[in-house]
Amino acid sequence: MARRKILLAGESWVSSATHVKGFDQFQSVTYHTGADPLIAALKGLGYDVTFMPSHEAQRDFPQTVEAISAYDAVILSDIGANTLLLHPDTWLLSKRTPNRLKALEKWVSEGGALLMFGGYYSFQGINGAARYRGTAVEAVLPVTCHPYDDRIEVPEGFTPVVTGASSHPILAGLPAEWPPLLGFNEVAVKDDAEVLATVSTEYGSLPLIATRRHGKGRSVVWTSDVGPHWLPPEFVAWPQYGQLFAQMIDWATARD
Repeated sequence: MARRKILLAGESWVSSATHVKGFDQFQSVTYHTGADPLIAALKGLGYDVTFMPSHEAQRDFPQTVEAISAYDAVILSDIGANTLLLHPDTWLLSKRTPNRLKALEKWVSEGGALLMFGGYYSFQGINGAARYRGTAVEAVLPVTCHPYDDRIEVPEGFTPVVTGASSHPILAGLPAEWPPLLGFNEVAVKDDAEVLATVSTEYGSLPLIATRRHGKGRSVVWTSDVGPHWLPPEFVAWPQYGQLFAQMIDWATARD
Protein backbone atom coordinates (compact mmCIF):
# COMPACT_ATOMS: atom_id res chain seq x y z
CA MET A 1 0.00 0.00 0.00
CA ALA A 2 1.35 3.43 -0.97
CA ARG A 3 2.21 5.75 1.87
CA ARG A 4 -0.49 8.30 2.53
CA LYS A 5 0.63 11.84 1.74
CA ILE A 6 -0.31 14.30 4.47
CA LEU A 7 -0.09 18.10 4.41
CA LEU A 8 0.14 19.56 7.92
CA ALA A 9 -0.24 23.35 7.86
CA GLY A 10 0.29 25.61 10.88
CA GLU A 11 1.88 24.82 14.24
CA SER A 12 4.59 27.48 14.11
CA TRP A 13 5.06 30.91 15.62
CA VAL A 14 7.66 33.59 16.34
CA SER A 15 8.11 35.13 19.80
CA SER A 16 9.65 38.54 20.45
CA ALA A 17 10.98 39.31 23.93
CA THR A 18 12.38 42.44 25.58
CA HIS A 19 15.02 41.75 28.23
CA VAL A 20 15.50 44.54 30.80
CA LYS A 21 18.67 44.43 32.90
CA GLY A 22 18.74 47.50 35.09
CA PHE A 23 19.46 50.51 32.90
CA ASP A 24 19.95 48.36 29.80
CA GLN A 25 17.66 46.34 27.60
CA PHE A 26 17.82 44.22 24.49
CA GLN A 27 15.41 42.24 22.34
CA SER A 28 15.43 38.69 21.06
CA VAL A 29 13.29 36.76 18.61
CA THR A 30 12.77 32.99 18.71
CA TYR A 31 11.06 30.61 16.28
CA HIS A 32 8.94 27.71 17.58
CA THR A 33 7.17 24.68 16.15
CA GLY A 34 4.49 22.77 18.02
CA ALA A 35 3.92 19.62 15.98
CA ASP A 36 7.34 17.97 16.22
CA PRO A 37 6.09 14.99 18.31
CA LEU A 38 3.14 14.40 15.97
CA ILE A 39 5.25 14.62 12.82
CA ALA A 40 7.82 12.21 14.27
CA ALA A 41 5.09 9.77 15.31
CA LEU A 42 3.37 9.83 11.91
CA LYS A 43 6.60 9.46 9.97
CA GLY A 44 7.55 6.58 12.25
CA LEU A 45 4.28 4.89 11.26
CA GLY A 46 5.05 5.27 7.56
CA TYR A 47 3.13 8.42 6.59
CA ASP A 48 4.60 10.86 4.09
CA VAL A 49 4.20 14.14 5.99
CA THR A 50 4.80 17.56 4.47
CA PHE A 51 5.01 20.19 7.21
CA MET A 52 4.14 23.71 6.08
CA PRO A 53 4.72 26.23 8.89
CA SER A 54 2.25 29.09 9.12
CA HIS A 55 4.56 31.71 7.61
CA GLU A 56 5.14 29.45 4.59
CA ALA A 57 1.49 28.45 4.30
CA GLN A 58 0.44 32.05 3.70
CA ARG A 59 2.33 31.90 0.41
CA ASP A 60 2.64 28.21 -0.46
CA PHE A 61 -0.57 26.49 0.69
CA PRO A 62 -2.22 25.00 -2.44
CA GLN A 63 -4.60 27.40 -4.15
CA THR A 64 -6.67 25.00 -6.27
CA VAL A 65 -8.52 21.71 -5.88
CA GLU A 66 -6.07 20.16 -8.30
CA ALA A 67 -3.07 21.27 -6.23
CA ILE A 68 -4.63 20.13 -2.95
CA SER A 69 -5.29 16.75 -4.59
CA ALA A 70 -1.56 16.02 -4.45
CA TYR A 71 -2.28 15.03 -0.82
CA ASP A 72 -4.45 12.31 0.66
CA ALA A 73 -5.27 14.42 3.73
CA VAL A 74 -4.86 18.01 4.88
CA ILE A 75 -4.46 18.88 8.56
CA LEU A 76 -5.06 22.46 9.73
CA SER A 77 -3.59 22.88 13.19
CA ASP A 78 -3.23 26.21 15.00
CA ILE A 79 -3.40 28.27 11.81
CA GLY A 80 -5.96 31.04 11.46
CA ALA A 81 -8.26 31.56 8.49
CA ASN A 82 -6.55 34.84 7.60
CA THR A 83 -3.29 33.06 6.83
CA LEU A 84 -5.05 31.05 4.12
CA LEU A 85 -7.25 33.90 2.89
CA LEU A 86 -4.53 36.55 2.60
CA HIS A 87 -1.98 35.34 0.07
CA PRO A 88 0.89 37.88 -0.16
CA ASP A 89 -0.28 38.84 -3.65
CA THR A 90 -3.59 39.96 -2.17
CA TRP A 91 -2.24 41.34 1.11
CA LEU A 92 0.70 43.26 -0.36
CA LEU A 93 -0.19 43.84 -4.02
CA SER A 94 -4.03 43.96 -3.95
CA LYS A 95 -4.25 41.22 -6.56
CA ARG A 96 -7.14 38.78 -6.78
CA THR A 97 -6.18 35.28 -5.65
CA PRO A 98 -8.18 32.05 -5.16
CA ASN A 99 -10.09 31.57 -1.93
CA ARG A 100 -8.26 28.60 -0.43
CA LEU A 101 -10.97 27.93 2.15
CA LYS A 102 -13.47 27.44 -0.69
CA ALA A 103 -10.96 25.25 -2.53
CA LEU A 104 -10.66 23.04 0.55
CA GLU A 105 -14.44 22.66 0.78
CA LYS A 106 -14.72 21.69 -2.88
CA TRP A 107 -11.80 19.25 -2.54
CA VAL A 108 -13.46 17.50 0.40
CA SER A 109 -16.84 17.38 -1.32
CA GLU A 110 -15.12 15.58 -4.21
CA GLY A 111 -13.49 13.02 -1.92
CA GLY A 112 -10.77 14.76 0.10
CA ALA A 113 -9.98 14.37 3.80
CA LEU A 114 -9.74 17.41 6.08
CA LEU A 115 -8.72 17.32 9.74
CA MET A 116 -8.62 20.27 12.13
CA PHE A 117 -6.73 20.00 15.41
CA GLY A 118 -7.21 22.47 18.25
CA GLY A 119 -5.13 25.39 19.44
CA TYR A 120 -5.12 29.13 19.94
CA TYR A 121 -5.64 29.67 16.19
CA SER A 122 -7.99 26.78 15.43
CA PHE A 123 -11.79 26.92 15.18
CA GLN A 124 -12.60 30.46 16.43
CA GLY A 125 -9.51 30.73 18.63
CA ILE A 126 -8.06 33.32 20.97
CA ASN A 127 -10.13 36.52 21.02
CA GLY A 128 -12.15 34.96 18.20
CA ALA A 129 -9.21 35.67 15.89
CA ALA A 130 -8.88 32.29 14.15
CA ARG A 131 -12.13 33.23 12.39
CA TYR A 132 -13.31 29.95 10.87
CA ARG A 133 -16.93 30.65 11.85
CA GLY A 134 -19.10 31.05 8.76
CA THR A 135 -16.37 29.98 6.34
CA ALA A 136 -16.29 27.21 3.75
CA VAL A 137 -13.98 25.24 6.04
CA GLU A 138 -16.54 25.32 8.85
CA ALA A 139 -19.09 23.96 6.36
CA VAL A 140 -16.92 20.84 5.99
CA LEU A 141 -16.27 20.20 9.68
CA PRO A 142 -18.44 18.09 12.02
CA VAL A 143 -18.73 21.10 14.33
CA THR A 144 -19.64 24.78 14.22
CA CYS A 145 -17.53 27.54 15.75
CA HIS A 146 -18.81 29.97 18.35
CA PRO A 147 -18.66 33.74 17.65
CA TYR A 148 -16.25 34.38 20.56
CA ASP A 149 -12.99 33.27 22.11
CA ASP A 150 -13.57 29.53 22.34
CA ARG A 151 -10.55 28.47 24.43
CA ILE A 152 -11.27 26.52 27.60
CA GLU A 153 -8.21 26.40 29.85
CA VAL A 154 -8.16 23.47 32.27
CA PRO A 155 -4.94 23.89 34.31
CA GLU A 156 -5.95 21.11 36.71
CA GLY A 157 -6.36 18.75 33.77
CA PHE A 158 -9.26 16.61 32.60
CA THR A 159 -9.45 13.01 31.48
CA PRO A 160 -11.00 12.44 28.04
CA VAL A 161 -14.18 10.37 27.95
CA VAL A 162 -14.51 7.82 25.14
CA THR A 163 -18.13 7.77 23.96
CA GLY A 164 -17.90 5.96 20.64
CA ALA A 165 -17.92 2.21 20.08
CA SER A 166 -14.54 0.52 20.51
CA SER A 167 -15.10 -1.02 17.08
CA HIS A 168 -14.93 2.36 15.36
CA PRO A 169 -11.75 2.54 13.27
CA ILE A 170 -10.53 5.67 15.08
CA LEU A 171 -10.91 4.01 18.50
CA ALA A 172 -9.90 0.46 17.58
CA GLY A 173 -7.22 -0.94 19.86
CA LEU A 174 -7.17 2.09 22.16
CA PRO A 175 -7.66 1.69 25.91
CA ALA A 176 -10.63 3.24 27.70
CA GLU A 177 -8.39 5.43 29.89
CA TRP A 178 -6.39 8.21 28.21
CA PRO A 179 -3.85 10.62 29.72
CA PRO A 180 -5.11 14.03 30.88
CA LEU A 181 -5.34 17.18 28.76
CA LEU A 182 -5.06 20.82 29.85
CA GLY A 183 -7.48 22.60 27.53
CA PHE A 184 -9.55 22.57 24.34
CA ASN A 185 -11.60 24.66 21.93
CA GLU A 186 -15.33 24.83 22.68
CA VAL A 187 -17.41 23.95 19.62
CA ALA A 188 -20.97 22.79 18.85
CA VAL A 189 -21.70 19.46 17.17
CA LYS A 190 -23.60 19.36 13.89
CA ASP A 191 -26.66 17.12 13.67
CA ASP A 192 -25.06 14.76 11.14
CA ALA A 193 -21.76 14.40 13.04
CA GLU A 194 -20.60 11.49 15.17
CA VAL A 195 -18.88 12.21 18.49
CA LEU A 196 -16.31 9.60 19.52
CA ALA A 197 -14.81 11.28 22.60
CA THR A 198 -15.65 14.23 24.81
CA VAL A 199 -14.06 16.31 27.52
CA SER A 200 -15.04 15.55 31.12
CA THR A 201 -18.58 16.03 32.42
CA GLU A 202 -17.30 18.85 34.63
CA TYR A 203 -16.69 20.81 31.42
CA GLY A 204 -20.02 19.93 29.83
CA SER A 205 -19.00 16.79 27.92
CA LEU A 206 -18.14 18.97 24.93
CA PRO A 207 -16.72 17.22 21.86
CA LEU A 208 -13.08 16.19 21.75
CA ILE A 209 -13.18 13.94 18.66
CA ALA A 210 -15.96 14.21 16.08
CA THR A 211 -16.33 13.00 12.50
CA ARG A 212 -18.54 13.81 9.54
CA ARG A 213 -19.01 12.98 5.89
CA HIS A 214 -19.15 15.93 3.51
CA GLY A 215 -20.13 15.04 -0.03
CA LYS A 216 -17.76 12.26 -1.10
CA GLY A 217 -15.17 13.22 1.51
CA ARG A 218 -14.70 13.13 5.26
CA SER A 219 -13.64 15.42 8.09
CA VAL A 220 -12.35 14.89 11.63
CA VAL A 221 -11.77 17.30 14.49
CA TRP A 222 -9.64 16.93 17.61
CA THR A 223 -10.44 19.96 19.74
CA SER A 224 -7.37 19.85 21.97
CA ASP A 225 -3.73 20.32 20.97
CA VAL A 226 -1.17 17.96 19.42
CA GLY A 227 1.59 19.08 21.80
CA PRO A 228 2.22 21.47 24.71
CA HIS A 229 0.63 23.31 26.32
CA TRP A 230 -2.85 21.73 26.18
CA LEU A 231 -1.37 18.31 25.45
CA PRO A 232 1.22 17.62 28.20
CA PRO A 233 4.37 15.46 27.90
CA GLU A 234 2.69 12.41 29.42
CA PHE A 235 0.18 12.37 26.54
CA VAL A 236 3.02 12.53 24.02
CA ALA A 237 4.73 9.67 25.89
CA TRP A 238 1.52 7.60 25.84
CA PRO A 239 2.20 4.51 23.70
CA GLN A 240 -1.02 5.14 21.75
CA TYR A 241 -0.28 8.80 20.96
CA GLY A 242 0.74 8.17 17.35
CA GLN A 243 -1.85 5.45 16.89
CA LEU A 244 -4.69 7.79 17.87
CA PHE A 245 -3.82 10.45 15.28
CA ALA A 246 -2.91 7.87 12.63
CA GLN A 247 -6.33 6.26 12.98
CA MET A 248 -8.00 9.65 12.59
CA ILE A 249 -6.13 10.07 9.30
CA ASP A 250 -6.92 6.52 8.19
CA TRP A 251 -10.66 7.00 8.79
CA ALA A 252 -10.68 10.38 7.05
CA THR A 253 -8.91 9.00 3.97
CA ALA A 254 -10.91 5.74 3.77
CA ARG A 255 -13.45 5.37 1.00
CA ASP A 256 -16.62 3.30 1.04
